[in-house]
Amino acid sequence: MSDLFPPFEPERVESKRARFKPIPFRLIAPNVVTLLALCLGLTAMRLVVEGKLETATICILIAAALDGVDGRLARMLKGTSRFGAELDSLSDFVNFGVATGYVLWIFVLHDLRSFGWIIVLTLACAMALRLARFNVMIDDPDRPDWQKNFFVGMPAPAGAITAMLPLYLHAIGLPVQEYGAPFVGLYILFIAFLTISRIPCYAGKTLGARVPRDKVLPIFVAVVVVAGLLFAYPFEMLSLVVVTYLALIPVSAARYRKLEREYNAAAAATAAPAEARSDIA
Repeated sequence: MSDLFPPFEPERVESKRARFKPIPFRLIAPNVVTLLALCLGLTAMRLVVEGKLETATICILIAAALDGVDGRLARMLKGTSRFGAELDSLSDFVNFGVATGYVLWIFVLHDLRSFGWIIVLTLACAMALRLARFNVMIDDPDRPDWQKNFFVGMPAPAGAITAMLPLYLHAIGLPVQEYGAPFVGLYILFIAFLTISRIPCYAGKTLGARVPRDKVLPIFVAVVVVAGLLFAYPFEMLSLVVVTYLALIPVSAARYRKLEREYNAAAAATAAPAEARSDIA
């Protein structure tokens, strides 16, 4: 009879109730933004096949912007989760590894034939390796807080935005498609190297967390000016942003080295009295 009528188990009932418990929207909203970015990356691949090169480029740029929004939104709503982190990495690989490489292949790299396809594969694999390393470093509890303001290597969205510099130059009017395939290939290999390198790049995660009162109005004016320039001269401004970003990487690396020396010096100064006390004891 005990096999036919098992005893009542309240814990099992509670687990079933927990399984169907409604999920707060704050946990869903960041993942919705991530999925929208993924849809834009996939749509860019369709648009470039249809010959809509500029629209495909804009789709990837918007996907990169949404990638910066979903993380901040998750932290602001306190909706961070391991599921969201994994979904974000998969979306980044598709958008900035696969879609960006495919758009560049259709644009000009196909002129290099097999070597051009190898460059596309290199970019995609570099993005995958960079994202895998980023996921591993998230779980590192021993990482100092100051290091969290820097990325190890160029982040995937920035890698995609900088890799598409030839597209911006083409939109401005430079004959990249006609004569620039070898130079574009070498440039893409350089960007792939930056993504998997250990060169520190400033993350800017704390940017805007606290704004001095006297800086609020100038920031508003600067945002309006930059937005106006982007709407009036989008690809000229993007080219300028990419060149400036690449030029600032050595500055970011120098700042990282300085903070690292200060941190090591402070750690050594803290450890010295402890060692002296142990010797006396």
